[in-house]
Amino acid sequence: MNRIGNHRLLGVLGAAVLAVGTVAAAVAPANAGSAANSKTASNVKNVCGAARPGFDRCFAQIRTDVHEPAHIGRVAGVKGAAAAAAVPAGFGPADLQSAYKLPATGGANQTVAIVDAGDDPTAEADLAVYRSTYGLPACTTANGCFSKVNERGAATPLPADVGWGVEEALDLDMVSAACPQCKILLVEADQPTGDDLGKSVDTAVGLGATEVSNSYGGTESSITPSDAAYYTHPGVAIVASSGDSGYGIPSEPAVFSSVISVGGTSLTKDSSARGWSETAWFGAGSGCSAWVDKPAWQTDANCPGRMIADVAADADPQTGPAIYVTDTPDLQGLPSGWSVVGGTSASSPFIAGVIALAGNPAKYADASAFYAPAAKSGLNDVVGGTNGIFQDCGGDYQCNAVTGYDGPTGMGTPNGLSAF
Repeated sequence: MNRIGNHRLLGVLGAAVLAVGTVAAAVAPANAGSAANSKTASNVKNVCGAARPGFDRCFAQIRTDVHEPAHIGRVAGVKGAAAAAAVPAGFGPADLQSAYKLPATGGANQTVAIVDAGDDPTAEADLAVYRSTYGLPACTTANGCFSKVNERGAATPLPADVGWGVEEALDLDMVSAACPQCKILLVEADQPTGDDLGKSVDTAVGLGATEVSNSYGGTESSITPSDAAYYTHPGVAIVASSGDSGYGIPSEPAVFSSVISVGGTSLTKDSSARGWSETAWFGAGSGCSAWVDKPAWQTDANCPGRMIADVAADADPQTGPAIYVTDTPDLQGLPSGWSVVGGTSASSPFIAGVIALAGNPAKYADASAFYAPAAKSGLNDVVGGTNGIFQDCGGDYQCNAVTGYDGPTGMGTPNGLSAF
């Protein structure tokens, strides 16, 4: 379906399509096919509900059937059966490093910023549990690795908690998994508005961030072009989640040409030479922009505007990473501790961490480096799976993972650092 036809259809369906996408992404089964939207998986919950007009929402999705209390963990240094019993459910850093052929060291001179809304009062303490459990080096305020500021760059006062604690823990843990030696800067916006979050990105860059991850978004609209300046910082890699409602209207800020838009996969261990396989995750956002022009380096045939995504990583909550979080006031019935969480909220900070691990943020004034022929061998081309279960794209690459470029997974997932 071409860009004009796509937006004519979505213009008719409007808010109804978006509402279906938001709700259904939380309930459709893993690896769902085009007929699977009639099924229900009751084990996934959106961390952030539908956003009010003018506000963005986070894209984290939490498993409701996998929870382990705070005493589970401390894997490092434990041996034998006790270690096996202590390992939290979900992928840990070693799994993700294996799946994407990443070195365990690098990035010590990089600062990855996470932009989120509201305060997570237990962010540093929770991060300490995650990192110590998996034997990662400590990242604390005291040793200069971790810092947390408000959207103006000050340590106090911090904003009120707006229910994004799971999102913030996920972001911090995924950066840690990808780049254990990186410094981490958490910038907490006052509210999840476009202006507050955008100003927080500017603050992160002003404080020296070399990569900035944004695991949130709102549907693009006629005002989208006016927000682009917040996400345009040559010399700094700006990364954003593509969304968790499948194929449809693209999400801002992922749609900006200065942003690396990160889609999502379902990641599975197997007996292949790689040891892992991936298909497109059904919830990964993709779409053709009606408001942002197509960059010269993006040449897919059926979208005359900016197309998302550019690259991808694991995002399926059914195959998701383990995270540790205790700030869960809005997730009734979900106790504090270990959880399995997904959404492209997982893949965006992970890719930001991979970029930091490689140490070349100046390559990423935009995503063009991933489209260069030299990058091909450094990316796993994901083939199979669709995100077109809520709105179909007629078999097109825009919602189906095909050989070469496609909307749900972009140019592919990391295969070592050569593409980064």
